Amino acid sequence: MHKVIREFPLDSSQKGAMTGNGKTGALLWGKDNVLNITLGCADLWDHRGGFEWTAEHNFEAVCDALKRKDADGIKAMFAYGKSRPSIIPVGRIVVTLPEKCELLRYEQILVTGETRIIYSAGGMEKSLSFYSGMDMKSVFSCRGIDEDVALTLVPAWKLFRGKDYTNFFPSMRNSFEEMGFEPVCEYEFTDGCGFIQKLPADPSCSVLLKRNGGDFTVVFQRGITDEIELARTPVPEYITARRASKRFWKKYWSDTPEISHDDPVIEELYRHGLFKYGIMTNPEGVTPGLQGPWIEDHHLPPWSGDYHFNINVQMINMPGLAAGKFANLKKLFEMVLSWREILRYNAKCFVGISDGYMLPHAVDDRCKCMGAFWSGTIDHACSAWVAMMMFDYCDRSGDFEFLRSDVYDFMQGTMNVFKKMLSYDSSGNLMLPVSISPEFRGSLIDAWGKNSSFQLAAIHRLNRDMVRAAEILGVEADPFCREIAEKLPEVTLEDGEIALWDGLLLNESHRHHSHLGALCPFDIIDPESGKWRDIIDKSLYRWVQNGMGQWTGWCTAWASQIYTRVGNGNMANMLLNIWNMYFANEGGGSMHDGCFSGFTIYSNFRQEMEVMQIDGAMGVICAVQDQFVHSQDGVIRAFYGTPPRGRKLKFTNMVMPGGFRISGSRVFTKYTTLNVKASRDGVLRIKLPESEIFEKKMAAGSEIDLYYENGRLVEKKSGCILYY
Repeated sequence: MHKVIREFPLDSSQKGAMTGNGKTGALLWGKDNVLNITLGCADLWDHRGGFEWTAEHNFEAVCDALKRKDADGIKAMFAYGKSRPSIIPVGRIVVTLPEKCELLRYEQILVTGETRIIYSAGGMEKSLSFYSGMDMKSVFSCRGIDEDVALTLVPAWKLFRGKDYTNFFPSMRNSFEEMGFEPVCEYEFTDGCGFIQKLPADPSCSVLLKRNGGDFTVVFQRGITDEIELARTPVPEYITARRASKRFWKKYWSDTPEISHDDPVIEELYRHGLFKYGIMTNPEGVTPGLQGPWIEDHHLPPWSGDYHFNINVQMINMPGLAAGKFANLKKLFEMVLSWREILRYNAKCFVGISDGYMLPHAVDDRCKCMGAFWSGTIDHACSAWVAMMMFDYCDRSGDFEFLRSDVYDFMQGTMNVFKKMLSYDSSGNLMLPVSISPEFRGSLIDAWGKNSSFQLAAIHRLNRDMVRAAEILGVEADPFCREIAEKLPEVTLEDGEIALWDGLLLNESHRHHSHLGALCPFDIIDPESGKWRDIIDKSLYRWVQNGMGQWTGWCTAWASQIYTRVGNGNMANMLLNIWNMYFANEGGGSMHDGCFSGFTIYSNFRQEMEVMQIDGAMGVICAVQDQFVHSQDGVIRAFYGTPPRGRKLKFTNMVMPGGFRISGSRVFTKYTTLNVKASRDGVLRIKLPESEIFEKKMAAGSEIDLYYENGRLVEKKSGCILYY
């Protein structure tokens, strides 16, 4: 499947076809004879406002206020003032076809990056062809514009007004005027039009649209201040964008892992998702936030379009690990590492050390904290999760120079903050006296407890990765690593099941499956072991008992990953279909809330304001990858999340920890084969749901074939033929 088709009408921007180049994005939507093209930019920030850390925001003061139940004191401590930074909208192009024309469908050709808008005209089908400027020279170029087609450029200044958006998100404003912006300046040229929007504290943004016969091209720039400079902006031809797009996608798809699945829905979610991933993580672009470059044109993006590090940014970027898109993924780490001085300052304020790093859960692209949400601001698992991804990147890619120069230091600095937060109990064991489980009870004064299972799992994963990193680099691991391994519980248990924190079992439906973090994402326990099997069964029983009534789009994909970890392929697969039916809109957009009522409370109560977050669609990619192959507690596990009655399943070239590239095929259970290629020396440990662990030392460049037989994975003998 290399073509995605959706039918018009698509009556809102986030239902539109997604195109873009990693920095700017376009959403193509509309109905009847009007095609709207919403323009967005992933780093068009109004940087004013936000929360400033001070020495008053220290762990001891927070603990004291929480233990005294001083809700007003906590609220005042983390207040962000009158405003917070936000990405701002850009504008819209309105393409008006002749009156008797009608939009029919869009088709995205994934292998070339072309988006076609098909419409009827006089009983015939005609099309507009769009290519994004993957070389960053344009937003996109379009071919197929007849003389009687009208083009209108509308700046967001004119669109962002007329509704009280604070009804939906109190941190929003209702117009550029209310935000203190100067009026937009619009210009007409002989061959097009444009506008310049000045920002109060940041470089201006400008859009230039130029028409050339049946083509038109759109260019976005920062820092232009006058009409003459705008008019002189270089505008590439359609053919330039087409060539750049084809080059980019040919290279992108050449080494992208492929899958074959019984369920065509899963195949489309995977491939269309990886297409969107390729757009928004273009190494020439910027690191994507909650919406990537696909920002609405008529209001501020929900949650400012910021970087949420308590799962969302990780989920958005994690498909690049198994897909081997290391250049796309590394941008995230480079952005975080560029904030080191700020992260050190945060750690100094919070726990009083100069050799720590602390990353709050919600920041802009300069690491300015959004504030207000105290439990998120002190969630140090945000730092640990990013550290885990950094090490996982190094482990899979073999980029050990990056591990030596930057990543190990970040891991150690993250652990240094945990050292100060941990203390010893009366038995000599380590504990977290105050900890949170992300978003449980929100920012209420009782949204905390001792030994949050999520925080414990994050610490243990960081600890294990630090030990492995030290071995790779040939250095001595921090002696505190042994203390953690021996004296800190992996999770908190209550009555034989995993609790959110000491004394609290899950007691309601909750979208953040944080208490199960030891299973996923931190992968520190083996659910098949005698130690954990009954505990996991009881914990999942309570999880199911509390239901899905507060689930959102991204957490449904996460739940699929959890079911894969325990070998429940039927449920893992069903949840992805639920996501597609309920959290993907008519155009394939990735919704935070459900598209209709009945499944979760997060649905039609926001019907006037669609909330798109790209994390759901990216989480689905991760869930599909995991279905076929993933790593759990140091063992690579294949076909754990695929339906057990799957007739014919196949995957190729998935990148696993240790630098192993895995391919496999499965026809029912009986006929299962695997191919493993080693990119460096290492020990392969791999299994199927029905097999024992197969273990073998492999040398760099070596390759083996395995097949399933009588409960074991067996290495292929010379002369034996296996099929993939």
